[in-house]
Amino acid sequence: MNILRCKDVAKKTGLAKSTIYEMIKGRSFPAPIQLGPRTTGWVEDEIEDWLVKKVAERDKSTLEN
Repeated sequence: MNILRCKDVAKKTGLAKSTIYEMIKGRSFPAPIQLGPRTTGWVEDEIEDWLVKKVAERDKSTLEN
């Protein structure tokens, strides 16, 4: 299991750090896991799954139009 830090998640998704945290609050993005007292990270597979879901949503929307 690979763990990504916030800068890696931002790079992988193209989202700004502030957007990532807003989406977490809105429950539309995977929440990080606590790695230490002041350290968090994201499970890479969860980020990959989120991206796959976004592509599927786009493709479904394209087919409906």
